[in-house]
Amino acid sequence: QVQLVESGGGLVQPGGSLRLSCAASGIIFSTNFMGWYRQAPGKQRELVAGMASGGSTNYADSVKGRFTISRDNAKNTVYLQMTSLKPEDTAVYYCRTIGPRGDYWGQGTQVTVSS
Repeated sequence: QVQLVESGGGLVQPGGSLRLSCAASGIIFSTNFMGWYRQAPGKQRELVAGMASGGSTNYADSVKGRFTISRDNAKNTVYLQMTSLKPEDTAVYYCRTIGPRGDYWGQGTQVTVSS
């Protein structure tokens, strides 16, 4: 079956950095869209960053210049490098994949930005 397992979340001070990882299994990773989404308390889930199978990327305006999405097709893993973190980046971050086998989500990882 398809599995997405996120890791790398945690507590970080404002201005700090974190790198999230999402390891995928059960899919042909290189052909799938991979994305990072987040959901803060009381808010709707939103796209943070996405990467198509061909490598094109898109980012939410709020994270442009601070976050970078990347993928390692050999490791079936997508990453989200987050820098200059702000308290408003606090949320549960989810990995998502869309491809020939369907649309799947990971379980989420908490990111808390606080002093």
